[in-house]
Amino acid sequence: MKRTAIYAGSFDPITNGHLDIIERAANMFDSLTVGIAVNSSKTPLFTLDERKRIISKVTEHIPNIEIDVFDGLLAEYVNKHDFEAVVRGLRATTDFEYEIQMAQMNARLYTGGTETVFLMTDPRYSFISSSLIKEVVSYGGDVDGLLPDYANEMIKTKVDNQ
Repeated sequence: MKRTAIYAGSFDPITNGHLDIIERAANMFDSLTVGIAVNSSKTPLFTLDERKRIISKVTEHIPNIEIDVFDGLLAEYVNKHDFEAVVRGLRATTDFEYEIQMAQMNARLYTGGTETVFLMTDPRYSFISSSLIKEVVSYGGDVDGLLPDYANEMIKTKVDNQ
């Protein structure tokens, strides 16, 4: 039986912390879907197509992933695709409090035996968030080394053109 998982987020933009989790999760499962969530409560810097293209480029070295976009509840998407696991990255204890609540709620909504798997982010990336990256870049700050190179190029281009 093929072991499948999803790692979901808005990835606006994808960071080295995200990429670290993707690479490690891809080693744990036969197939990993990177699910780009449509989040109506956030104003994205990148369009869904741009995010999908960036993620495709920075993960092209990982053979067992696919990238998809979904709208609505993660649990509904998980049930539709029958994933064995939902991978979540944790940066700090503050992430854990939120993530445990989400995992418990989702567990009530899953129709199969889906489990939530928590992976600790590499300490080098534990302070990085997409929101922080966007804020620093908006003020002209340097985010080199915090994003995959292609994502870094794209965010600089995007901000320069605004």
